[in-house]
Amino acid sequence: MFGSLPSSAHQWVRGVKQTAGGSTGSVFKAFDLGLRLLTQAVLTRSHPAVRHCDLVVANTTRAAAYAAIALQQSSKPLVVHLRDQVTIESLGVFGFRLMTKLVLPRADGIIANSHSTLATASPYIRRDALARVIPSPAGLRTLRRVEHVQSTLRVGMLARVDPWKGQMLLLEAFAQAFPGGTERLEIAGGSPFFHDDFAVELQTRARVLGIGDRVSFLGYVDDVVSLLSRWDVAVQSSLRPEPLGQNVLQYLAAGTATIVADEGGPAEWVHHDVNGLRVHPRDVAALATALRELAADPAKRRRLGAAAQRTAGLLDDHSIAQAHAQAYGDVLRQAGGAGRIAMSVVSPIVAAA
Repeated sequence: MFGSLPSSAHQWVRGVKQTAGGSTGSVFKAFDLGLRLLTQAVLTRSHPAVRHCDLVVANTTRAAAYAAIALQQSSKPLVVHLRDQVTIESLGVFGFRLMTKLVLPRADGIIANSHSTLATASPYIRRDALARVIPSPAGLRTLRRVEHVQSTLRVGMLARVDPWKGQMLLLEAFAQAFPGGTERLEIAGGSPFFHDDFAVELQTRARVLGIGDRVSFLGYVDDVVSLLSRWDVAVQSSLRPEPLGQNVLQYLAAGTATIVADEGGPAEWVHHDVNGLRVHPRDVAALATALRELAADPAKRRRLGAAAQRTAGLLDDHSIAQAHAQAYGDVLRQAGGAGRIAMSVVSPIVAAA
């Protein structure tokens, strides 16, 4: 997908669908992915929006791969958005090699969603490349807490259903913290990357733990504002370091008492016992202890929630767009460009099945 953005936005769709799940899979899947990337790179290079622009922006990891291939032997500046940590665990072996051997050495500008993400990329970035940390947009302008009164404590997680996102760990911790009682757990998020079986596994495990009647699986939720307004505690418990944790920014902006794993992007935003709690990653007992602590202390939940909304650096989408525009201009000026910017944004169209 290409968007040429001078004074008004235009969008063109051209190329092949990119299959989901590129970071995992067989050798055959890696070959298929590579073939799709090469095809898209050829189409990208030949597209008028790319040939006549001053700057190319790759908006995703997949787009960065075919944009870097397309711009080989070209002096056109390339800006890459990093929303995944540059590790084999996050990108897979094939993706990691593409990113470290091809994409990052070619990039003239890097916009990382956290300092943690940027640190994983730093060894592979050119010395003369511009590097900025700007959080990804998360709709924070619309998330403002509405006070509510309820007798039942509600714990929630907002994240796509995926084994590494930590829903299973949260189930175990919730069952350990509240083996009986009226406390409820709500798990919100769809399963876009072929994890329907895991969603079923979560429901089965909740029943085995004896908490099935107190756990709700909400699926994809469009009205995040209403969702967060009814949660007393919101949790991020991913099993590997989150690059940013957009859900954490949403929790904070909504004024919800927040618990996060003490690593990656979320640890840059949550200061322990100031605007949330940080717990040892992948530790069921530690998470259960934090849940019990907040459940027993409504005043602490209110204090942490109020401080959460005052967290420095929470930007609305317009402010993030302005920061991006500043970075694009700086890359262009560094490359010797001047005047009005004609920019092409490349993003993959990912096939859901």
